[in-house]
Amino acid sequence: MSESKLERFKYGLLKAVDVSGFKVLDPLIRLIFREEPRKQSINILKFMITPIVFVLCCFWVWNVVAPRHKTNSGEVPKPAQVWDAAITNQILHTRENEKEEDFEISGQARLARIENLKGRLESATERSKQLKADLEDIQTQATLEQQKQLAPLTAKAEALKTANNEAQQSRASAAKTMSAQVASGKAQVDELLTLLRESNSLKESEKDAEQNLKDELKLLSEKPSVVQQAQVASNAAANEVQHLKKRLDYLTTGNRSVKVEKAVVTTTAALKKLDVAKTSAQILSAAKSVVSGEEKANRISEQSYPRRETIWFQVQRSLFTVFIGFIMAACVAIPVGIMCGLNKIVMACLTPIISIFKPVSPVVWLLIFQIVVGAFFLPDPNSYWLFEFCDALPFIKDLGVNPALIFSACTVAMCAVWPALVNTALGVSSIDQDHLNVARVLKLGLWARLFKIVIPSALPLVFAGLRISLGVGWMVLIAAEALSSSSGLGKYVWDEYQNGASQSFANIIFACFLVGIIGFFLDRLMILLQRSVSFDDGTAVV
Repeated sequence: MSESKLERFKYGLLKAVDVSGFKVLDPLIRLIFREEPRKQSINILKFMITPIVFVLCCFWVWNVVAPRHKTNSGEVPKPAQVWDAAITNQILHTRENEKEEDFEISGQARLARIENLKGRLESATERSKQLKADLEDIQTQATLEQQKQLAPLTAKAEALKTANNEAQQSRASAAKTMSAQVASGKAQVDELLTLLRESNSLKESEKDAEQNLKDELKLLSEKPSVVQQAQVASNAAANEVQHLKKRLDYLTTGNRSVKVEKAVVTTTAALKKLDVAKTSAQILSAAKSVVSGEEKANRISEQSYPRRETIWFQVQRSLFTVFIGFIMAACVAIPVGIMCGLNKIVMACLTPIISIFKPVSPVVWLLIFQIVVGAFFLPDPNSYWLFEFCDALPFIKDLGVNPALIFSACTVAMCAVWPALVNTALGVSSIDQDHLNVARVLKLGLWARLFKIVIPSALPLVFAGLRISLGVGWMVLIAAEALSSSSGLGKYVWDEYQNGASQSFANIIFACFLVGIIGFFLDRLMILLQRSVSFDDGTAVV
């Protein structure tokens, strides 16, 4: 590559990372092309390595603190457990894809896959049996080790409990004797009070000692990590066996083509009966069987796999919902914002509405939309024309557009409309007056002024508002989905919270990271669009 081409390539990369909002990669690219190596190395140390070290320190603190914080759902998951949750969710998604393929595959490919799965199932079954046997051996060994460790502590706890009971009885007897002496005038009341105070103090310390031993016994009674690891491996192998059995079921009796063939065979047999039928009753019965078999075959051929809603399906649905709401917000905010920026009377009229409704919680908007918008879908939402239209579209029909999705999208739109509207109005009202004077001199019409002067001049602020709106919409969406039971990441988090299983906490934290990462890339996307329409050279901010 020649020097000029290399330079153009370098500056193309620099321009790309700048426009996309990844300016942090600038010194790394310059270092690769040997531009001021010392300066770029210092910048990399400051702005790349230092943040990475800081993030790793945060993960280390998380890893140390998490096991020490007990909650109603158990210990706070460590980073490794959250990573395992991510892997588990990916495995579930992959298995759903495999079962869907097994449901739809036909012909020789189906037969070849059956033979392949039979071999895999046999080896997986043997491995599962071996891991189960290993788990039993490990559990037996661990139980023996625990018993050796627990025996002296248990004896010590029993002895301490017996000694404390005897001491408490002795002190109670002494207090009873002294109370009699106080009654007879041989002792003072202060002496009795002092004795009771000392007795109560000793009783508290004895209880603390017993509780410390109980905590130590409880800690030793917990399942050892080696047993937990063996159990996880055994469960994973057993799950793999169940998955392979389910796949074989979808390839044989549960396969769509097999079901269609059975329905065709039944219809063919009914046709033969119809050909030989003599009486009117036989003819009618055979004809009904033929029609029923044809309808069944058609119905089965149109069946789709009953796919489980994995987390990546939830991501797709959430992204679809947020973009629907974002587009609705943009379609309202940009025209209204332009009118506000061009006309002070319109701005004065809308300012009270913006000021009142902008702070309203998304929960309130969701409930309002469920009542108001939900009225359009009565009496039968499933037969509403919008949902029937969406069910006919190739990609959208798989997302399951329903009233809950519409409610969530409307909530996103209502909460996201305000930043875009305000920034659009600000951008239009901030246009240099000289530009508008030139438009008047040139006698440009309204539409010419809008598309040649107003909108191009206001675009940077318009996209800044849209960027904020998309971030607000994505944040609002999670709560809206959780409350409206609309499939998506919000519902996934809520279901995991309600589930209360040992892995649920890790799944919630994984979803938290996933929401943040997706939000980050949505923000980068808006920066890319903003820079692509901006005429200035300002770098994108975080």
